[in-house]
Amino acid sequence: MTIEDMAARISELGHPTRLQILKHLVKAGRTGTPVGDIQTALDIPGSTLSHHIARMMKVGLIRQERESRTLFCFTNYEALNEVVNYLMDECCVNDNAVPCDDC
Repeated sequence: MTIEDMAARISELGHPTRLQILKHLVKAGRTGTPVGDIQTALDIPGSTLSHHIARMMKVGLIRQERESRTLFCFTNYEALNEVVNYLMDECCVNDNAVPCDDC
């Protein structure tokens, strides 16, 4: 993954509404969540929700699947883990770095 791709993912997570959507999806685990439930829980207009979902799908943070008439959203845990790993992969590597207990 290029640094530009990673920056795009991190950028999408920098918007409060998109962060709320992702947190809502993470709470659902691998079960996913119907788009209508996300809209109700976050109390946002459908067009706004669609815009934010499309942006996160574009960078691979979430995916959608249709089941009959219901559109479900799912967290792409692999992509989310790539973001975390990218941010942590060089933790404490400097010569004068004091090792942390969490990495």
